[in-house]
Amino acid sequence: MLPVDDLGEPVVLDQPARVVSLVPSITEAVAVSVPDALVGATDYCTHPSDLDVQRIGGSKYPDVDKILAVNPDLVIANSEENRAEDVDRLRANGIQVWVTEAPKTVPLALKSLRRLFATAWDLEPDWLTQAEDLWRETKPARLTALIPVWRRPWVVVGRDTFATDVVRRLGIENVYADDAERYPRPSLEELNAKRPDLVILPDEPYLFTHEDGPESFPGLPYVLVNGRHLTWYGPSLVEARHSLERALDYGQG
Repeated sequence: MLPVDDLGEPVVLDQPARVVSLVPSITEAVAVSVPDALVGATDYCTHPSDLDVQRIGGSKYPDVDKILAVNPDLVIANSEENRAEDVDRLRANGIQVWVTEAPKTVPLALKSLRRLFATAWDLEPDWLTQAEDLWRETKPARLTALIPVWRRPWVVVGRDTFATDVVRRLGIENVYADDAERYPRPSLEELNAKRPDLVILPDEPYLFTHEDGPESFPGLPYVLVNGRHLTWYGPSLVEARHSLERALDYGQG
């Protein structure tokens, strides 16, 4: 039987040597683990910083013709970040596409990556086992937090999201963790009515700064964090725990 991706679709995999990744965090994972295999990535794939591959546009609207032009034997996509119609078009052109599911927790994200690397390359990257060890612990809850990821309109992290699980493992409960939406769009008035202990402002996808964001939450402590450490699952998780713990401890001061 053929192996199946996270959504149960069969994929032909045999040590793929020409890979296009449409997911920035997985791009980094492939580039670090199987560097010679990566031939294409999105414009938003910023790591590794010296990545030199064919750029194929954005995650939501990739240039499918550019993907086809590099003749990949595998394209890696994500059920949340990429459109089903682009995946369907690639498959219709004979391209093997492995679709990962949007992870709800850190362990699920790492499990998905472990299965991808084991199935495609019979590989267990060192960073993967390190990340599993580093993120196994969940600290007791000690604070509540609000986590905006966009403004105009405001968008916050909600239920069943990787970022919510990241901060939960650091002892911080997301005040929107039980919301009906994964990424709610509440009004600013509603956000301020929540009165969390802390506002966590990442630098991506929206670039929050000391001058852009905190002024909307008067009287609430805030902390700026590395958005990649908060939302990317891959090699960055090895450094993310210490980085976020240090930033969040500073934010309480």
